[in-house]
Amino acid sequence: MRGLLILLLIAVAAAVLPDAARADQAGWDALREPDTAVLIRHAEAPGTGDPAGFRLDDCGTQRNLSRRGRRQAEAMGQALRTNAVTIDRVLTSQWCRTRETAELMAVAPVEEEPALNSFFSDRRARQAQSERLIERLRALPKGAKVALVTHQVNITALTGVYPRSGEMIVVRLEPDGRLAVLGRIRV
Repeated sequence: MRGLLILLLIAVAAAVLPDAARADQAGWDALREPDTAVLIRHAEAPGTGDPAGFRLDDCGTQRNLSRRGRRQAEAMGQALRTNAVTIDRVLTSQWCRTRETAELMAVAPVEEEPALNSFFSDRRARQAQSERLIERLRALPKGAKVALVTHQVNITALTGVYPRSGEMIVVRLEPDGRLAVLGRIRV
């Protein structure tokens, strides 16, 4: 009888939870597994690409996080803590919006990784940058849980997924060097 009641409760929960919530829960479950990582599109930064003449060393020349984006980045960090995901290190693109997202998440030390830089304005860099990132992932210590804060074009090139701002894509590096998508999490 007790087993039947548990099954009934699971069925009711499955019917009540929206598909997105179930998908997010599957993503959290996958992210807690060993040997997984999370690709994160930077939090909300209105617009597309960067203004003409932007410079990496000057945030005033770039497209930056909105107030909502800063709150979103903080919420992403809180969601990681709430869901018992311990991140050992955060690698980020050198763009200000990705660095700020990574820092506001406040989950682990943040380190710039040029292989995560956007190639939106130079799509010829796609393959070389993606290969450099895969090599960087291979070089990480066994068992390290890493968050990679980057841009839509990078995530799409690596996974085929077109993420929303602030979306997390749970991945595992396969022996053949491709990233297998295990789940998606929207905060």
